[in-house]
Amino acid sequence: MAKFEPGQSGNRKGRPAGSKDRRTELRGLFQPQAKELIEKAVALALEGDLQALRMCLDRICPPLKPQAEHVKISTTGTCAERADAIFQAAATGRITPDTAEGLMSLLAMQVRIVEDSDIKKRMEAFEALLAKQTSAK
Repeated sequence: MAKFEPGQSGNRKGRPAGSKDRRTELRGLFQPQAKELIEKAVALALEGDLQALRMCLDRICPPLKPQAEHVKISTTGTCAERADAIFQAAATGRITPDTAEGLMSLLAMQVRIVEDSDIKKRMEAFEALLAKQTSAK
């Protein structure tokens, strides 16, 4: 795998610097008629057009995004023990299921990182042993 210097793009054929985003261009086309378009959407919403109403309401009061809660969990014990503690916290209502899902995802990433590190160490030890056996012959 090729290595790149910090700040150097790995996708040299990517979007050219300074090129405009298509959404920005399209937004520019609507801008001269923005007032009329908004008034029309509001008028349609007031006449009972449900799609127009939903669009207007989404702009006025967008759906709330869940807020992350601060949670303290133990960093000791096995990953299985920590996963069980997270599950128990969700099952008893101390944390929300969404928070538990996020914590489990973090724990799964940690497991993969530890596994990768362990595999690397084992491979290096194996290669050193193999090199030692090869040089002894």
